[in-house]
Amino acid sequence: MNRLAEATSPYLLQHADNPVDWWPWCDEAFAEARRRDVPVLISVGYAACHWCHVMAHESFENEAVARLMNDDFVCVKVDREERPDVDAVYMTATQAMTGQGGWPMTVFATPDGTPFFCGTYFPRTNFVRLLGSVAAAWRDQREAVLRQGAAVVEAIGGAQAVGGVTAPLTAELLDGAADQLSREYDETNGGFGGAPKFPPHMNLLFLLRHHRRTGSARSLEIVRHTCEAMARGGLNDQLAGGFARYSVDGHWTVPHFEKMLYDNALLLRVYTQLWRLTGDRLARRVARDTARFLADELHRPGEGFASALDADTEGVEGLTYVWTPAQLVEVLGESDGRFAADLFEVTAGGTFEHGASVLRLARDVDDADPAVRARWQEVVGRLLAARDTRPQPARDDKVVAAWNGLAITALAEFQQVAALYASRDDEDANLMEGVVIVADGAMRDAAEHLAAVHLVDGRLRRVSRDGVVGEPAGVLEDYGCVAEAFCALHQLTGEGRWLTLAGQLLDVALARFASADGGFYDTADDAERLVTRPADPTDNATPSGRSAVVAALVAYAALTGETRYREAAEVTLSTVAPIVDRHARFTGYAATVGEALLSGPYEIAVVTDDPEGDPLVAAARRHAPPGAVVVAGAPDQPGVPLLADRPLVDGRPTAYVCRGFVCQRPVTSVEDLVAQLG
Repeated sequence: MNRLAEATSPYLLQHADNPVDWWPWCDEAFAEARRRDVPVLISVGYAACHWCHVMAHESFENEAVARLMNDDFVCVKVDREERPDVDAVYMTATQAMTGQGGWPMTVFATPDGTPFFCGTYFPRTNFVRLLGSVAAAWRDQREAVLRQGAAVVEAIGGAQAVGGVTAPLTAELLDGAADQLSREYDETNGGFGGAPKFPPHMNLLFLLRHHRRTGSARSLEIVRHTCEAMARGGLNDQLAGGFARYSVDGHWTVPHFEKMLYDNALLLRVYTQLWRLTGDRLARRVARDTARFLADELHRPGEGFASALDADTEGVEGLTYVWTPAQLVEVLGESDGRFAADLFEVTAGGTFEHGASVLRLARDVDDADPAVRARWQEVVGRLLAARDTRPQPARDDKVVAAWNGLAITALAEFQQVAALYASRDDEDANLMEGVVIVADGAMRDAAEHLAAVHLVDGRLRRVSRDGVVGEPAGVLEDYGCVAEAFCALHQLTGEGRWLTLAGQLLDVALARFASADGGFYDTADDAERLVTRPADPTDNATPSGRSAVVAALVAYAALTGETRYREAAEVTLSTVAPIVDRHARFTGYAATVGEALLSGPYEIAVVTDDPEGDPLVAAARRHAPPGAVVVAGAPDQPGVPLLADRPLVDGRPTAYVCRGFVCQRPVTSVEDLVAQLG
């Protein structure tokens, strides 16, 4: 009996018709394993995962394989995005046993959840052999199996523990982290490391803030080069915008085609801040197109942002996206087809499979002659219209709280910067205005959805789908990312309720997730007990829960003037500082927040009757140092602490600048404000 038909997870629903007797993650599954005295087979994946689909087609849809699974195991299917706590525990075990991890993840555990054998993808022949070996070991070598499980739990308990060495996150340490990234940087292709190559969004955010604090030309150049290489490569969808999860090669040519909400949110922040600091046209275009992708492709009206677009289309990876020269000519005609083939590096040999090519931007067209840019955009529109008639990848439409928080923060920042550079003289001013409008609506829609649906009795839930909240409790990253988003929304809108909600979430995080040493666990003290309580301080595909909460604590303290939240942030960062010192690539968001604390962060209040059009507001947002908070509005506006007791000076709009709770004199001119912001 397959029990997944009522699941809220699209990934679980993909397996609802398997002949495997799947259980969702629940106490009843483990009770059944105890009753039958059989091991538990835990299969972890997610809806957009290519190799998860492959293993499903090869094994889970096969009647003979399913019979072996059903006879000798209780089989549990887990969506790693819905249950990141379960995923974290068993991924640590998998990495401890095999030296690597990934999805699909395949774990054999005792009926109390103790893992004793772990792996990832297994081809069908190997998987069948493994099923027989594990079943035989459970029957005939039970004591050895239990000893193995105990050893694994001991190992992962140490890996997930809080505590350990602490140190202040100083300027010297952050300068060292920037130097470490500089040494590891790929001078030829941009980014860090080789294939597969992931977009290093959090490291780039850190380097942008490091540049702003120190003036480091090297930090800025690393960001510029990497952003250009990613934007012009196959990682970036040259027609519709939006970035794929990673490149299968070391030079951004061929992507793994799934598009994740969290990557695009974090990359939107990078390109937006690069645009803000430099005015770069490529950064402007990519920020705009990424915001449009979020609003058009991932936003669900009346809800939040969907999690991902699948890597596969009708079981074939890249089917929607790749082109041959003949296909370009068929759509565009001979002349424009040749132009597009040259511009997008579509060759007879191809860069992908079967002679097809992934579109890459071979020419620097952002600064080209207006006629060339116009032809490029006209070709893009025609190709996109043709591509829209092809089969499209499936969308994982569950709403994940943390990832929606990342998207809200990114879109709030994008709107602020777009307002700074708004000009009717730009050839695409109408397009930019349209993107800002739809992005604003999507952002507010998502925030309202989180507040109304995901907040249940003062606690966050992790996921929802079709407007219905799921059962999984929010983990630390949910509280941190959503609280930071509400702080960003407070700054953009001037509405006090968002700041109030952020404070409520942070109070829950401090009460339920904090550890005695100043760190945090990833699950609450009253959450479901797993074989270990996860507490990962490193930033990987998304900010760690610890980094996300610290970012929100810093912003909230600056917006409210309540020092205990800043003190909590400083203590927590001290638990991560030794890791920043040794592994800068895996602490990018923590280092980003560290730069904000070193900067102050600045607290900038602009008292004005025109918060959208006042030149003081524009100057504050254009020149704000790393991590600064900016609030604008009428004096003593309810629910906005930074505007309290701050009147107009001589009846004129006035800016108040404080740093680390120490304030400078109020100013009424843009020149004086810019001077105070350094």
